Amino acid sequence: MALTVLSLGFLVFLLLGMPVAFAIGLSCLLTFAFEGLPFETAIQMMVSGMNVFSFLAIPFFIFSGELMLHGGIADKIVAFARSLVGHWRGGLGLANVVASTLFGGVSGSPVADTSAMGGVMIPVMKKEGYGADYAVNVTTHASLSGALMPTSHNMIIYAFAAQGAAGVIAGNTIRGVSIGDLMFAGLVPVFWIMVCMLVTAYTQAVKHGYPKREDGSSMVFTQFAGWGQVLRTFIAAIPGLAVILIILVCVMKGIATATEAAAIAVTYSLLLTVLVYRTMTRQNLLKSLAKASKTTGVILLLIGVSNMLRYQMAYLEIPDTIEAALLQATTTPWLMLLYINIIQIFLGIFLDMAAHILITTPLFLPLAIQMGVGPVQFGMMLLLNCALGLVHPPVGTVQFIGCAIGKISIGEATRTAWPYYAAICVAITLVTYVPAFSTWLPSLITGHVVL
Repeated sequence: MALTVLSLGFLVFLLLGMPVAFAIGLSCLLTFAFEGLPFETAIQMMVSGMNVFSFLAIPFFIFSGELMLHGGIADKIVAFARSLVGHWRGGLGLANVVASTLFGGVSGSPVADTSAMGGVMIPVMKKEGYGADYAVNVTTHASLSGALMPTSHNMIIYAFAAQGAAGVIAGNTIRGVSIGDLMFAGLVPVFWIMVCMLVTAYTQAVKHGYPKREDGSSMVFTQFAGWGQVLRTFIAAIPGLAVILIILVCVMKGIATATEAAAIAVTYSLLLTVLVYRTMTRQNLLKSLAKASKTTGVILLLIGVSNMLRYQMAYLEIPDTIEAALLQATTTPWLMLLYINIIQIFLGIFLDMAAHILITTPLFLPLAIQMGVGPVQFGMMLLLNCALGLVHPPVGTVQFIGCAIGKISIGEATRTAWPYYAAICVAITLVTYVPAFSTWLPSLITGHVVL
């Protein structure tokens, strides 16, 4: 009955249109009341969930991304990407994919990535003869790579949610997950996301004859500007892209922890946008502060209420029940991982990314470890699945932003989104069944076996 109260309460609050954080919190409080547990315990769980030192990295990473978003970095990255691949068929679509991937590394947020790249690229693509649905879908799906970049605050959330995970894989003892390992683990999957999206953007451009004139006829290719132009635009973009390298070097060399590296990223972003590029205005600085504060508040509230939910799930033995049910269905590792991915994609329809990570990690990580999948590889799987939820309704935040910029309805974009969605699913499949995509690079750099 307690589990029914928790599940139905959460579902009803969601259907009423309540924010996910409030739906989780109120359903947990209802369950506490039903079980006769003291509300003081719920408050203690909520406060202890938020009171973690490593969470200081979250506002720093978010603020750094907002500074880059409002500081004009996007224009320089777009110029480099366009000079590199803009002369091919569907060149602006390909440039959009490259630029979105690079800016995702700077911002660490698919939402910020879509806002920046969409604001720059979608109107230009529409003006130059590309379909609005094509421009929106290329932008929104390519931006998902930001969730796996070193600047992603979602990695910090996952590292917290994975605390206490233990097991033995191939003779190696697993105890939790390192944020540094996660930062390096995301780089190879991001590369393959970009490759999958480039192939899809190109094939769709060829299929529809993009770009097109107003009369519907195919337009002529643009000319390659030359490697000199590529070099010049790359040099102009280097200061913005350097934030990725700064974070990785600081963590790899032990110069700073992930939290300290995030603070360094903020300092660097401020110096770059205010003193070097001179693009940061007082108004944009205030916007960056306000947006970072709002996003941080929402995420910390989610973390707090999700810790209450984790307490309830442990009290009601929900993880053990789900694990037993899935193990009864199959004990074949590849099939179990397929089931987990399908469930994750389904949950992405209803849950925002932070809530998705916090709720599902304690449910599926222990099971994945039993199947021989380490927490780093599982983290990449989870982050990709959670990011995929950002591009389909009703909680498709990224898709909503893209459609608002492109001035088309969600329905118009969704009808033609399946090739791009399939491209991301290919990347998820590679990460799921080829461990080296996630573990090879961090193992090589850190010198120890990463699973």
